[in-house]
Amino acid sequence: MEKDCQRVRHIRETLLSDNWYTLKTYTFDFLRRDGTWQTQSREAYDRGNGAVILLYNKAQRTVVLTRQFRFPVYINGHSGFLIEAAAGLLDNASPEARVMAEAEEETGFQITKVEKVFEAYMSPGSVTEKLYFFIGEYTARHRRGEGGGVIEEGEDIEVLEWPFERALKAIDTGDIMDAKTIMLLHYLAIHAKL
Repeated sequence: MEKDCQRVRHIRETLLSDNWYTLKTYTFDFLRRDGTWQTQSREAYDRGNGAVILLYNKAQRTVVLTRQFRFPVYINGHSGFLIEAAAGLLDNASPEARVMAEAEEETGFQITKVEKVFEAYMSPGSVTEKLYFFIGEYTARHRRGEGGGVIEEGEDIEVLEWPFERALKAIDTGDIMDAKTIMLLHYLAIHAKL
């Protein structure tokens, strides 16, 4: 999809922070549907694009999930420990290569074939990140290690292998609250992959 360049002009940016990723304020003119120009200002957080994968075992009807601490969730009143599908930032790799590497780092399963199912913006009101969503079938022979993430990156990831039905019920009970994981679990359910 192309940008509608005729409706945005005179973009000015101010760097607010580049401590971890980049936070900027943008001021721009926006052409409203009624034909008038309006000056607007928005903050945008740029952390790069990412990829996420839900590993599933068709024969056993299981999925592999992770559980890890997320500080922003913690300061919003949650315990901070989210159950998620394996994911990571692209860091100049292709989405396919990155998601296979993340699956192995986080879960210990080495997957060589993945299926891209869609792309989505997760928080388009303030974050530039686009996520590439994948599924990948695994078996016991794909296990190469314990997973757990990269210690130097502060990761301390618990690997969970759950029955698919348990994972779906965990959405209803609030045990799974991560949007990307909910989307992939529903994708598997809708497309009868399990």
